[in-house]
Order: sequence, then C-alpha cells, then structure tokens
Amino acid sequence: MSESYKIVSDNRQARFLYEILEVYEAGLELTGTEVKSIRAGKVNLRDGFARIRNEEAFLLNVHISPHNNASQFFNHDPRRTRKLLMHRQEIRKLIGKTELKGLTLVPLKLYLQRGWIKVSIGLARGKKLHDKRESLKKRQDSREMERALKRSTH
Repeated sequence: MSESYKIVSDNRQARFLYEILEVYEAGLELTGTEVKSIRAGKVNLRDGFARIRNEEAFLLNVHISPHNNASQFFNHDPRRTRKLLMHRQEIRKLIGKTELKGLTLVPLKLYLQRGWIKVSIGLARGKKLHDKRESLKKRQDSREMERALKRSTH
C-alpha cells in the first residue's frame, strides 16, 4: 500500500478481540448504491467476517447503510453477502489455514485506493480473556509512560 489511500472504515475492535496473524487485501463486488454509501462513509465493519465457499471468498455481516438519494426499489440490503475479489492462490492458501487451524477471517479496514474500494482482511486467532487483559494492561502502561515523559519535559 505505497500509494495514497483514504480509510473509510476501521475495525479497531478486531485487534482487541483477535490476534492478527496475516493481512490480505481484497476488492469487493458492490452495487452502485453501496459504492455511494461507502464513499459517504456509512459502513460498519464491527460484526463482519469472511467465509470461503466453493473456492470463492465472501464478506458477511458488514453493514453498509442504504443510500439516501436512491429509491427503495433500487437500494441494496444493508447486510447482504458480498463477494471478495482475491487471487485464486490466495484463496486456496486461506482455505487450508481456516479449515485446518481453525482461524477466522476478519475485515480490518475498508479504504479507497485510486478510486477502487478495497478491504484488508486479517487471518486471525481469537484471543482468550487473559490475552485481552494483557493487551489492556500494555496499553495502560504505555499511556502512563507517555504521561510521565510529558510531565518531565514541562
């Protein structure tokens, strides 16, 4: 991702709930009203996940709000299943990792890159309760260190 890109939606909770092992970039198969809603920033990735069926990847449970200026007849279903556009060899690699190792595919970011809408998908392992506590503790410790540094410089 060396080119400039604009983040539309970020799933910050995913990094707290899951340990991200690998990150993949994928395109999305969208309708016109979905593209307009995404450009307006009306996307929620929080409950989303990806599945692989028949050597095709799909993004499920991601909420894209219906477009305001379109009639209900032409508008899209907010939580419809959307196809992910990825290379075959990437999908085959993911099939092995999700089925054998019991890992999950979680959307991390939705962004615009040179006019195209892309999603970064993380291959993730669910964190246990003690891991979540540990990450909270690390975050709190780093905040305290930053505060101490600010106090010492003033």
